[in-house]
Amino acid sequence: MGRFLSLIVLAGLAYGGLYVYYGMAATQAIEQQLEARGLTALEVERVAYGPLAPLTTDTRLSTDVRYRGAEASLDIRVIGHPVFSDEVRLELDGLQALRLSIGTGN
Repeated sequence: MGRFLSLIVLAGLAYGGLYVYYGMAATQAIEQQLEARGLTALEVERVAYGPLAPLTTDTRLSTDVRYRGAEASLDIRVIGHPVFSDEVRLELDGLQALRLSIGTGN
């Protein structure tokens, strides 16, 4: 019973590490794609993905990007695996939200 419990804990820690690293690799892939298209002024604020995303090679994620006073939430489809694949293709699925800031209002 003790070995089984320790294997479960070890598997949970390994998956937790993979989950966190997947987010960092996905963020880096998005930033590289933006830079390749000349959109270096866009900043990737946040990448959100499901709990099973690191286990698949075709997943959807949500990304918040910022450009000066504008923020946008984008749906992106990731084909390939950002951690294990050499080639990853990103497709823009849609725009969820666009927020514009017109002034700071003092």
